[in-house]
Amino acid sequence: MSDLPNCPACQSEYTYEDGLNYVCPECAHEWSKEAVAEDEKIIKDANGNTLQDGDTVTVIKDLKVKGSSLVVKVGTKVKNIRLVDGDHDIDCKIDGIGAMKLKSEFVKKV
Repeated sequence: MSDLPNCPACQSEYTYEDGLNYVCPECAHEWSKEAVAEDEKIIKDANGNTLQDGDTVTVIKDLKVKGSSLVVKVGTKVKNIRLVDGDHDIDCKIDGIGAMKLKSEFVKKV
């Protein structure tokens, strides 16, 4: 198993290095090594711990659900988070509420 990234176009695992680029033999997509380094954004929780997909976090502040009278209470445990790009960088499902997006600054890693 190699440490090379999968192809961003077709998700093939058979990429190889060609000078300053990565190349996918299945779809012929080429991308630079610098682009891969820039894409790796590190998302941290309120305490500075690095978050990853699949982590379990706890909400540290009461959060109002926009467009509803529901509130996500302090201490609510959220399992199996998924990190996404954007202002709200955590995508998750909360029991009793459903699918939500959260900001990493309002959670801490368990």
